[in-house]
Amino acid sequence: MSEIADIFNALLATPTIIPAAFAGIAWGILGGALPGISPSITMALLLPFTYGMDPSTAVVLLASTYLGAEYGGSIPAVLIRTPGTNSAAATVIDGYAMKEQGRAGEALGISLYSTLLGSTFGVILLVALTQPLAQVALAFQPTSYVGLGLLGLSVIASLAGESLLKGLMAGMIGLMIATVGTDPVTGLNRFTFDDPELLSGIPPILVMVGIYAITELFEQSSQPGWRQTNSADASIKIPDRPMRKRLRLSQAIGAVIGFIEGVTPGAGGTIAAFLSYNEAKRWSKKPEEFGHGSPEGIAAPECANGAVSCTALIPMLGLGIPGSNSAAVLLGGFLIHGMIPGPMLFTKHHDVVMGLYAGKIVSLAALVIVGYAILRPCVWLVNRPKHYLMAFIYALVLSGVYAIGNSLFHVGIALGFGVVGYGMKYFRMPVLPMVLGVVLGFMVESNYRRALVLSDGDYSTFVRDPISAVLLALSAIFIVTSLIRHFRAAGSSGKPTGTPA
Repeated sequence: MSEIADIFNALLATPTIIPAAFAGIAWGILGGALPGISPSITMALLLPFTYGMDPSTAVVLLASTYLGAEYGGSIPAVLIRTPGTNSAAATVIDGYAMKEQGRAGEALGISLYSTLLGSTFGVILLVALTQPLAQVALAFQPTSYVGLGLLGLSVIASLAGESLLKGLMAGMIGLMIATVGTDPVTGLNRFTFDDPELLSGIPPILVMVGIYAITELFEQSSQPGWRQTNSADASIKIPDRPMRKRLRLSQAIGAVIGFIEGVTPGAGGTIAAFLSYNEAKRWSKKPEEFGHGSPEGIAAPECANGAVSCTALIPMLGLGIPGSNSAAVLLGGFLIHGMIPGPMLFTKHHDVVMGLYAGKIVSLAALVIVGYAILRPCVWLVNRPKHYLMAFIYALVLSGVYAIGNSLFHVGIALGFGVVGYGMKYFRMPVLPMVLGVVLGFMVESNYRRALVLSDGDYSTFVRDPISAVLLALSAIFIVTSLIRHFRAAGSSGKPTGTPA
């Protein structure tokens, strides 16, 4: 009950949380409705503009955008057979089939209803796990943070995709970027090339905006426009009681799988959506309808997407490990305001965490209200010439980056990382390991050296601390199992490890 009171107090103390939740949902739906503009990119576009906001308002805006984009991706999936987000790819299968049968409004209604249920389930779990994480926070020492950081870096092996070597290379690039600036112990300058702009290091926000938003804009600008749709399809029909009863099992499957995949670093919404779709078909009384306009084929993946948008915040808030691109961008929002997600977040910035939970609850209501109102503008937006939209988003991103510090140098860094990201996509290198390296690199180095100073150079201090020992053991298990999986995959494909499958 105390947590509920804290959430209510946070809502009263920061009245801007409510408009931030509504604005985030609206922006997320619009961004998700544009094919190719993923939730992480939609969030990255907002990231620079949160710089001058109240911390609670900023994180609520970004977290609500995440949820809105997950639903928004289903709109073009149903109407034009093009998923607005990667996680909406499973919705295309039956969503567009229902649209071809003249049931587009019903398909959109099932998507909205299922996303609402999944995200409600996710919010409940998110709030329920707050107290255990807060208790663990009090026991963390520098050695514990080293173990935590290494656990986060061990996720790189599972995020490497088709090539373990490329994933490790991307992670090393991120760690190298994190060393730019001032030495955390001696205060000496490192890799600044006598440029005062680099004394404080390269801000992670510039890396994220460049890697996610600008890279995607480069890629989208070189591709043809997407399909157009008829505005007559822009209606939503919420499922009636018989339909809601039919969808219960598939939604339950989606919610559970969404929770599991959300709290698992490196999984994310796309895996959850397809797993949910497959299991819903397996347990359905009418499996023959899947692929031909089954309502359950929409309900399961959309419910999973809603759950992931909330439960993916658990490892990010509690451990400081962004297991998905969108969680990494939200992590950037915390870092902008000098807050480091992890165990101590619940003690140092308890009000911000409660404000985030309050915002997530408000965003549930906003999803229904805005979801109804914004559908026709989304259809209008999808029908605009693509080159006009890309030019507008370019201007939005660059003006936001400049506004962070009124610095053209920042604009240059963001554009530079946009080029780096484009090159990584060309060579099929995963982006998230690099972001993890940038975000976790400084935390690992500073706490590692601080722990050695406190122990007079005794390396056994890392295993004498029980929390650190457990985290290091988990890191080792994570790395070994990921390596085994990669070697098995390479062996079954007949290709050397480290080469594309």
